[in-house]
Amino acid sequence: MSEPTTAPTRDEIFAAHEGGKLEIVLSSPIESKRDLSIAYTPGVAEVCRAIHDDASVARTHTWASRLVAVVSDGTAVLGLGDIGPAASLPVMEGKSALFKRFAGLDSIPLVLDTTDVDEIVETLVRLQHSFGAVNLEDISAPRCFEVEAKVIEALDMPVMHDDQHGTAVVVLAALTNAAKIVGRELSSLKVVIAGAGAAGLAVGEMLLAVGIEDVIVLDSRGTLTTHRVDLHDAKASFAARSNPRSIEGGPAQALEGADVFIGVSSSKVDESLLAKMSDDAMIFALSNPDPEVQPEVARKYAKVVATGRSDFPNQINNVLAFPGIFRGALDAGARRITQEMKVAAANAIAELVGDELSVDYIVPSPLDERVAGAVAAAVAKASQAS
Repeated sequence: MSEPTTAPTRDEIFAAHEGGKLEIVLSSPIESKRDLSIAYTPGVAEVCRAIHDDASVARTHTWASRLVAVVSDGTAVLGLGDIGPAASLPVMEGKSALFKRFAGLDSIPLVLDTTDVDEIVETLVRLQHSFGAVNLEDISAPRCFEVEAKVIEALDMPVMHDDQHGTAVVVLAALTNAAKIVGRELSSLKVVIAGAGAAGLAVGEMLLAVGIEDVIVLDSRGTLTTHRVDLHDAKASFAARSNPRSIEGGPAQALEGADVFIGVSSSKVDESLLAKMSDDAMIFALSNPDPEVQPEVARKYAKVVATGRSDFPNQINNVLAFPGIFRGALDAGARRITQEMKVAAANAIAELVGDELSVDYIVPSPLDERVAGAVAAAVAKASQAS
């Protein structure tokens, strides 16, 4: 359930971030000369020789196989935009803190002073023996699609751009339960997504993957259709597989009779357009901190309303997804994070709501201690089945 919160003060925020939010702690004590000789020289040489003889020993006798690299170039940080690598570091530290808190995984933030796709990939290739998975973060679209595809191809380990897929997983979980409330099958829904960036296209792909065919995505110039010649490759590919009624125009045309609105952009939606949606509509206004439509307005036209904010019910928060997804992938020794694993994660999140399902409770709280474990188990099982 949602919890009442008081906005933190600027002084509280700066005090919590002073000196950074991370530190390295020892997993084995070094209290004596014997401890020192085991942890470092001469004892460590035995492990080095073993890894040289058999590379798989590195997975069991270093932290690399359980270490997630949180990687950003600082080009799309929160709602702040392109603020550069140094200014993005507090966010990446925060992401690493969430990995530790919710999944027990160590991680290290890496902010790269380049926006060149091939340089980002080359950097990670050169560092690949130092970690076991890569969480890409806050990289601007459309470059993020190319970065993720090339890093997945180059590295034999789990890689995921959380801005895309973490959002998509939690949206699917929320939509699964919202559909139950209004008595609809997922496959029957007409969905409109406002925003064709990293999150918007990933959400669209996730919905197509579970059988929702009537998905329309809007960018700043209108609906994505095969008739448009101004679309980059990722948008064009999605346009070819969606919008089956070939709706053209803008929000007014797309929202006519729509069952679901999912906002993942900074745009605003006029109230009059929401009135055109179907009965028992579902509105997920996820732009943060300012939703595309305020919840009190959305509730006039929708039975279920969600936002990205913690001070309203039904917060769509990526922390429900990414810690457990990476934990499950690493537990299973997976080399890739597949669509099946992401769908399994969404189903696990949705199922945790159980009998408490209501219009104001369609996903668990981000602080629900059950979530990461349930997601990790579902992802590991899906990995082994694929």
